[in-house]
Amino acid sequence: MNLSPDWVREFKLHRIEATHWSSVGLHDAPDNEIMDWARKNQYSVFTHDLDFGTALALTKVDKPSVVQVRTQNVTVTYLSPILIPVINKYTDLLDKGAILVIDEEKQRIRILPL
Repeated sequence: MNLSPDWVREFKLHRIEATHWSSVGLHDAPDNEIMDWARKNQYSVFTHDLDFGTALALTKVDKPSVVQVRTQNVTVTYLSPILIPVINKYTDLLDKGAILVIDEEKQRIRILPL
């Protein structure tokens, strides 16, 4: 919920399947509900929220993958040229279970469970 639904269209333009949480769940759903839905439906969570990485560390699960952006500007126009190539580079690891943290200067990926 912390990123624009415009990302769904952007991901689809780059052949990345996506669904915005607002189309499947309540806007005030707890993070664990979002994580459970993503795991059951084989999605990764794309977020600007640090809580999802913390949840992965605490629960020691191997899915869902989380793609976490650590930039101030999270607009599609600004972030897409940074984000899309990195997601494409790490698709295989994200499919297996990983946390990918991206900012303007670098990316870091860790295999799950943490």
